[in-house]
Formats: sequence, C-alpha cells, structure tokens
Amino acid sequence: MTRPHDPDPETTADARSKLNSRLNKSPDSKTNSNQGSNQSLNQGLSPYQSSSSDQRSTANTGGSVPHRPDHASQANHANQAELAELKAQNRALSARNKQLAELLKSSRDKLQDLNAQVEALGDPASTYGIYLGPARRGAEAEVFTSGRRMRLHVSPAVEPGTLTPGGVVRLGEGSVVVEACGYAKTGQLATLSERIGHDRAIVADMQGAEQVVHLTQGLQEKARAGDTVLIDSKAGYAFERIPKTEVNQLSLEEVPNVTYDDIGGLRTQIETIRDSVELPFTHPELYRTYDLKPPKGVLLYGPPGCGKTLIAKAVAHSLSTRIGDGGMAHFLNVKGPELLNKYVGETERRIRLIFERARELAGEGRPVIIFFDEMESIFRTRGSGVSSDMETTVVPQLLTEIDGVEDIANVIVIGATNREELIDPAILRPGRLDIKIRVDRPDRIEARDIFARYLTDSVPHGESTEALIDAAVDKLFAPRPFVKLTLVDGSEETLHYADFVSGAMIANIVDRAKKLAIKDEIDGRGRGVTAEHLRAAVRMEQDESEDMPNVSNPDEWARITGRSGKRVVAAEVL
Repeated sequence: MTRPHDPDPETTADARSKLNSRLNKSPDSKTNSNQGSNQSLNQGLSPYQSSSSDQRSTANTGGSVPHRPDHASQANHANQAELAELKAQNRALSARNKQLAELLKSSRDKLQDLNAQVEALGDPASTYGIYLGPARRGAEAEVFTSGRRMRLHVSPAVEPGTLTPGGVVRLGEGSVVVEACGYAKTGQLATLSERIGHDRAIVADMQGAEQVVHLTQGLQEKARAGDTVLIDSKAGYAFERIPKTEVNQLSLEEVPNVTYDDIGGLRTQIETIRDSVELPFTHPELYRTYDLKPPKGVLLYGPPGCGKTLIAKAVAHSLSTRIGDGGMAHFLNVKGPELLNKYVGETERRIRLIFERARELAGEGRPVIIFFDEMESIFRTRGSGVSSDMETTVVPQLLTEIDGVEDIANVIVIGATNREELIDPAILRPGRLDIKIRVDRPDRIEARDIFARYLTDSVPHGESTEALIDAAVDKLFAPRPFVKLTLVDGSEETLHYADFVSGAMIANIVDRAKKLAIKDEIDGRGRGVTAEHLRAAVRMEQDESEDMPNVSNPDEWARITGRSGKRVVAAEVL
C-alpha cells in the first residue's frame, strides 16, 4: 500500500532503469557512479523503498540489468487464482453448512418429540364425562362425571361449537374440559314410550322401568314413539336412534298389494266392509253432515282359510287408492303371538306402543288400519284361566286404547279370528268393534268364482276355462264322507269333504294341478292344465286332509268347521 508522501513506485522503477543504463555505458566509473546514484536516489525514496532498491542493486552488481515482466499483472493473476480457489472453498463450505443445518433441524425436531412424549408420560390420567350444557358463567360447563353433576372450567383451546349437550368430553388436570369427543357409541338400550315437549321423552328399559331423558339435537326431530334409543341412564340423555324399532318388530307398515279383485266368492262381505270402513274416509263431509261417527273397529270371523286376512289387506290397499289427495294409507299388521311376553306388564306396554305409533301416523292425515290376526290368542275372555290369567290386564289395555281412538278419526281396528267365542265380550260390544262380518266357507257358486281367480288366461289350458272350472267344482263338492261327529245330546252328524272347502284349499288345488301339468309336459304327454289334472289335485288335497284333524280333542272341530251350537263329544274319521 502506497503512503501519501512517498514517490510513485512506477516512477522509482523508471529512475532506476535510467540509472542502470548510464552505468552500463560507463564501465570505468561504474562503482563510483553507482554509489553516487544510489545515494542520490535513496535520498528521494522512502526508507522502505530505499532498502528494496539497495537489495535489488546489490543483486544486480557486476553486470547489466535484464528486462523483467510487469509485477502488477502477475499479482493480478495470482489474486484471481486465489479468489477462484476461495470461491470454490466457499461453495463447498456452504453446501456442508446446509447439510449440517438440515441435520440439526431434524435432530431438534426429534428431540422436541421425545421431550413431548416424556412430558405426556408425566401428565395426569384423563377422565371423561357427559356435557350437560353451559353454566351461567361463560367459561364453565355442567358436566356429569364420576356419578355426579359438576360445574367445571372449560379450556380456552376448546371451540365452543364442539360442545353439544349429551356429548362426551375429556377432562384434563384439575378437571378442566380440554376436548370434545362426540357422542357415545355404546350404552343402554331403551324404548321411547312418549315424547315430552321438544327435547325430552319417556323411555322404558327391558324390565319396563320408565325414565325421563333429554334428547340430543339429532334425536329431537327424528325420535318417535316405539323407537329403540341408546341412552345413558345416569346422565339422563338419549344419544342415538337404533334403526330397528320394537314397533317394526311387532308390525308391518307396508300397504299390501292385494285388491278386492284378488278375492273371490266374498262379494257380500266385501260390500259390507267397504261401506263400513271406506265411506268415512272417502266422504267425511257427509258423515259430519249427518252427525255420524265412523266405526272404531271391525271383527272378521269365520273358519280358517276363507279370506279374512285378504279382506283386511284389500281394505288398506283400496283406501290408499281412493283417498282424494292420493296419499297412502298405513297398514299395521300386528303379529299377535309376538305381543305376548312372560314379563309382567310387557305385553301391555307393547300394545301401548302400537297405538302410539298409529296415532302418530294418523296425525299426518292418512288412514291407519291396525290389524290383529288370530285375535283370540291375545284377547281371550277374562277369567278363563288361560295363559296364567294374563288377559285380565291385556284386555283392559286394549279397551283403553280403543276408547282413546275416538278423538282420532283416521284410526280403525280390524280383528280376525276363527274362534270368536273365545274373545272377551267387552271387546265385541258396540262402540269398540262395532261391525262384525262373518266370512263363511264358499258354496259351489262362490267356489267357481275363486277358481276363476286362479285359472286365468295366462295359464296354459288344455281345455276351456269353463270346462276346467266345472270339473274341479264337481269333484270338490261330490259326496264323500269325511268324519262322523257325536254331539253332547247323543245325536250324530256326518260331515263331507265339501263341508271343509276354503279359499286357501282351492288355491292349493290349482297349484297342484299346475305342477301335474308341468310334469306331463316334461314327459311329452301334452301341454296345459286339463280337467283330469284338477280332479287328481282335488283327490290329493282331500287325502292329505285326513290326517289333519285332531280327533283326540273333539272341540277342535268347531274351529275347523266353523260351526257353533251343541258341543262335540266325539269324532271319528271315516
């Protein structure tokens, strides 16, 4: 680095070059001139430069001074090479530093995770509770935990919208609510008996014990009587609706696909029930004009297999198609035997559920039909001593529910039985089951009508339909003794196979004839149902019926034949 008062190094070098040239020209005076020049030169130079010049002069003593390359250019090249090397080293160090930084960050993250795990191991165990609702103060909540109701603080980290009544919450140190965990997935099952307002309901467990519970927000719009719900009995909340309800287990709500055209030989009965059941629904204004109340119930009674159940299904289907606004009727086909339960009060509770469900559906403005098949199995005469006198409580429950239907115009009860004498008389009185329709066994004319329902043009015929029906009816009603009955007064009565004809039997005869026709077609003996097939089917049906009656209990013949009057004391199959 050049000092401010020092001569320019380039000027000094030129001066030395000129001096050396003069010295080379005068060899004789080389020494003296050289010394004088050096002294004169050194006087104008700095000590540093003088010293350097002396060294170079000393090195060049005894000869001429040779030509040397530019020192600044060499230094520049050296500096550039050194700079390039330094840059390369810098790049290598930068890459290494980057790798080390990444490794350091990864190590720091792992260390933080390990520290968090260690700290978590030192945290106290969490407890859980049921969130009941907010407290009066905003930062607190009502929580049911450890068998008691408590007011606890809520952590600021918990979003207020995640806390819903009935939901599970996690409690941290100091019993502070630190997390919302949603609704419980397990718990106790109960049956919803009745709604109380918008957010409460009465539920009953499997033993019939009732409890008032709160409904969660999701249940407030969906839950209805008869539903099976998941509850926490201690917290007093119902969380979830179980899809399969008890009412659905005991009844079918689907409208049957059965019409009056599917029923043969029962024109009189069909007309009676249509006038009694359908008119109040299709012409309610006329009933109001004449101040006439629709019937509460209808009893269909008669021998088995004669179409009682079909009539009830056809009524529901007809109502669904004849309602002015095109709505659907509801058909609750109650499975009577499943109503019975060995636990005291359970059967009565199920009856209440069915009628509660009917009232709920009727509130939508649609007709609701409650159909009890085999009604005598449930509602026997009180005091008969059957089923441990369970009917002493079951029958009053039904009477109470039927009497309660009077305020709901869209509910009607239809019962079916083949032992009407076993039903409690209080159920059959006017004002309850008002209309009683006997569905008797078909005669020859009605049997023809039933055969025509099954031997349609869609079925391959080997003969005309009329010929087939004539052959089947003649064979079916031909005199053939079946059983001899001895009555209590000693008289005897012989019954023929024709006395046991039913619509179900005719349907089975036609099915047998179709199977015989199929076998003959497979064997190549012709195509279509023939009169011979029908006669053979009638014979097969009668032969199989010989072993069906219970001759050890003559009273059963009253049920089979549909006859009433004198008691049968003995029966002999002929």
